[in-house]
Amino acid sequence: MGLHSVGTPGLWIAFTVIVLVTLVLDLGVFHRKAHAVRMREAVTWTLVWIVLALSFTVGVWQRFGAEKALEFLTGYVIEYSLSVDNLFVFLVIFSYFSVPAVVQHRVLFWGIFGAVVMRGIFIVIGAALLQAFHWVMFLFGAFLVFTGIKLLFQHEEDVHPERNPVVRLLQRLVPAIPHYRGGAFIVVENGRRYATPLLLVLVTVEVTDVIFATDSIPAIFAITTDPFIVYTSNIFAILGLRSLFFVLASMMEKFHYLKIGLALVLAFVGVKMLIVDLYKIPIAVSLSVVAALLTAAVATSLLRPPTKAPLPEHPPHVVLPGVDGREAD
Repeated sequence: MGLHSVGTPGLWIAFTVIVLVTLVLDLGVFHRKAHAVRMREAVTWTLVWIVLALSFTVGVWQRFGAEKALEFLTGYVIEYSLSVDNLFVFLVIFSYFSVPAVVQHRVLFWGIFGAVVMRGIFIVIGAALLQAFHWVMFLFGAFLVFTGIKLLFQHEEDVHPERNPVVRLLQRLVPAIPHYRGGAFIVVENGRRYATPLLLVLVTVEVTDVIFATDSIPAIFAITTDPFIVYTSNIFAILGLRSLFFVLASMMEKFHYLKIGLALVLAFVGVKMLIVDLYKIPIAVSLSVVAALLTAAVATSLLRPPTKAPLPEHPPHVVLPGVDGREAD
């Protein structure tokens, strides 16, 4: 199965350069000084990224036609929606490790930077598999249906960052100090380098994104197999993730039905992959179904407020090994 891409080498290079420049401006200019991101700032940047994604959709429409534009827009909506579940886990991670508000943006920045690289690698691998083995499409589809059903019926589960094997390995191998030192990931004391808790948080965020990518990457391939459209829609969704985190952090518990909506979205795109040889669901229909499911989930969440208690305000103190030999609580 051949995978045709509208992305020429020049477009790939130009898009990558723009993304890198944007990230440099973000951390080096707009957020050069560490500070707690307030709601107004977060909402503004969220709208900026959404407008940029919509503008990119218009550009794709003008250059490659309506079908490719709808593929990008549908993929972007799916990826952006799935990222909301990531945000809840990020919130738990920040709460568990008592991450100061002034450095949360810094962690998310480098976490997003790593995610851009990892998503690119996953997309290349996924595209290569689809090109070499058509049956991988059905494997992806079955996996998404299974994941959607599992997400639909599973009960709420606590997230335990300290149980992650990668995190535990880092705790044992890397000398560390038990307290934060501003926005530093590594500090030098007595001529020796030590990791700060912020590095552990960053690793946890990166590992979490890799886990979530196993759902999101197959989901986007259900919409389009064009590597350029897949990559750009993923990156736009990821870049808007940081500002969206600060918007939703204070009201995450209100969208308690969103998990059901996301489960149905995953199941739908999985079925779309499984029946691709029998019937190809039009992109406009896919976008409408995804939008309807997410809108219904959000509306139901607002109409039927949750009764569940919110996250604890005082998470446990975290102590890293390397100074007193103890592991995280």
